[in-house]
Amino acid sequence: MLLPETAVPGHAASQADDCGAFLPGERCLRLPTGHGLLDGLVFGVKDLIDVAGTVTGGGNPDWAATHAPATRDAACVQLLRRAGATVVGKTVTDELAFSLEGENAHYGTPRNPHAPGRLPGGSSSGSAAATAAGLVDFALGTDTGGSVRVPASFCGLYGMRPTHGRVPLDGVLPFAPSYDTVGWFAREAQTLHRVGSVLLGAGGAGGAHRAPWRLKLQVARDVFELADSRSALRLLPLAQDLGARSVVRAFEGTPADWLRAYQVLQGDEILASLGAWINRTRPRFGDNIAPRFAGLAAIRGEEVAHWRSWRDRQAARLRAAIAPDEAWVLPTTPGIALARDASGEERGRFYDVALAINAIAGHAGLPQVTLPYTEVDGLPVGLSLVGAPHSDESLLAFATLHA
Repeated sequence: MLLPETAVPGHAASQADDCGAFLPGERCLRLPTGHGLLDGLVFGVKDLIDVAGTVTGGGNPDWAATHAPATRDAACVQLLRRAGATVVGKTVTDELAFSLEGENAHYGTPRNPHAPGRLPGGSSSGSAAATAAGLVDFALGTDTGGSVRVPASFCGLYGMRPTHGRVPLDGVLPFAPSYDTVGWFAREAQTLHRVGSVLLGAGGAGGAHRAPWRLKLQVARDVFELADSRSALRLLPLAQDLGARSVVRAFEGTPADWLRAYQVLQGDEILASLGAWINRTRPRFGDNIAPRFAGLAAIRGEEVAHWRSWRDRQAARLRAAIAPDEAWVLPTTPGIALARDASGEERGRFYDVALAINAIAGHAGLPQVTLPYTEVDGLPVGLSLVGAPHSDESLLAFATLHA
């Protein structure tokens, strides 16, 4: 049942002034099913996550046309509504999550409230824009290769990618399942932490883990070397101010290895998740997205096997290298948000670096929190902490302590 927006006092917003964050048409609203830690808060849901009675469209009209409305909320939405939060809309996503820019050829590109003339970042673009604009208290996204972390950095938000498996993926459109996570955005660290307290207890192994509040921080120097010089000059002193004194190297081999491993393994999983539907439906993709799906056909089995073995080794190394009371500090993105009219060359350079950086947590299934602590030329740029498996609570507590 669709309810009027005015049923949420203090949170009604004109759809003409929604930064393009929400899907066009009538806004879905779902009231809480219980009371708890999130009483009175409202949130947006990325259009890859089921809300009962609505079609999960995946940012693509042909996907929406070939799928029925969800019969139940995704597990993460159920948890949040049970804790007192209200859904106030489905948010725009890049098509089937295959982008980091935040553009959508069918539904428009959400505006970045903190960086006019620049992209919001994707693929959880609408959720980030809605949160940054104050239209919601928090929002759900998904993060496979950076789809929460990048828009959090671009839009000046706190963002959380949890340990892989900590938040249930039931009712979430699969993309590359061994990398997929449900993440979330907030403007305040306290809200990010409250949402995490609700979501993190339901993900199986590690759900009852209680990690230390204080963390020993180490600077991932080789990752800072990938950031543009102005961003590194702003972010590195912040890391030191937070207590990071020692230095580590995150990458073994070259960053290009980390990028290629991610591209191949993600692509192989995308084909397994979406390939049959694409071949059957021949969907309309935007001009920037279509070549990415078409390029998946070039992936070969021997390359998948090589990089899968490589990933297993690197994941084991990373999990052993970061102690439960430690975190590595690194830039969330190479720099500030891309201009909306950025050239293909600029976008390509951004992709190569951003995916390599984000693959550190991605390959090993590690938690990462993004902190909106500084700006470059008046535009946001994020600092991140990557922790040990199931240290999610520590990262959130650290963010709250240092807000």
